[in-house]
Amino acid sequence: MPRADGTGGTGEGEHRRMAAAINEIEGYLLWAAEEERARSRAEEFCARLPWLTASQREDVVRQYCREQRAQSRSYCERVAARSAALRTEYEGVYRRLRRRVVAALLGVGVVEVLTLAVLSLSGSAPGVP
Repeated sequence: MPRADGTGGTGEGEHRRMAAAINEIEGYLLWAAEEERARSRAEEFCARLPWLTASQREDVVRQYCREQRAQSRSYCERVAARSAALRTEYEGVYRRLRRRVVAALLGVGVVEVLTLAVLSLSGSAPGVP
């Protein structure tokens, strides 16, 4: 049902919540895939060590997965920190660029107005009798 603000029932807040939920699900799936990859690699490693007992294999897999999770978490934290830094940097660059463009457009507008004023005062402006 359309809302009074013309958004068709989907407000900006609802859109953001949906995007956040999708990001959370994606993160969960990526983390689950990372854990599965670590378990698979640990089991491949243990397969090359045929002398390990079943309990030793479980211990090696568990330790490997624990270390891999710690490394993955550290990597994700570094990526997140770098992403935040880049976002801040790019937002600053964008703001400066936007200010320059606005200033340039205002400058061009002022020059045009002054040119038309001078031409109209001298009687040479187009459309001036």
